Amino acid sequence: MAGERKWYVVQTYASYEKRVKDDLTQRIKAMKMQDKIFNVLIPTETNIVVKDGKSREVTRKLYPGYVMIEMSLDEQSWYTVRHTPGVTGFIGAGTHPMPLSQEEVDRIMAGMQKSEDSPRVEFDLKVGDTVRVIAEGDMKGFTGPVVEINTKKGRVKFKSDMLGGSVLETDYKALEKI
Repeated sequence: MAGERKWYVVQTYASYEKRVKDDLTQRIKAMKMQDKIFNVLIPTETNIVVKDGKSREVTRKLYPGYVMIEMSLDEQSWYTVRHTPGVTGFIGAGTHPMPLSQEEVDRIMAGMQKSEDSPRVEFDLKVGDTVRVIAEGDMKGFTGPVVEINTKKGRVKFKSDMLGGSVLETDYKALEKI
């Protein structure tokens, strides 16, 4: 239905998502379309990547090559978005843009919020790698092979060589790969 506020998806040239978002935001202001185009969003997730004992936060696009736009669809808003440099077209059937369902929007937004609240941890460790505890405490210096990795909690279980094969669990920040 024309004029109803909905989320739509546009396809962009590869790696042009941010540029499209910035250009479209400028076009919305210049063409005074704030009452028809409300939000421009690049769905992303935040992860913590641990490599060589160092952790850093990394933001990744959930849908590379796509940008979400909340808008009231009519000829003028369609034209403004469609003729933004880097936009290759709306997602939909033929020439008719198809809005996302509310369930799809809720799922995408919830996924983005979840990754912001508790980022997933990606390790350069895998089961079988040998690790050493480097953090201060009772386990400092313990070594052994990794037996389980929990990326959601950022925890690693390893079999301790020093305790006769007992399985110990610690935070990924306390370990180094050897």
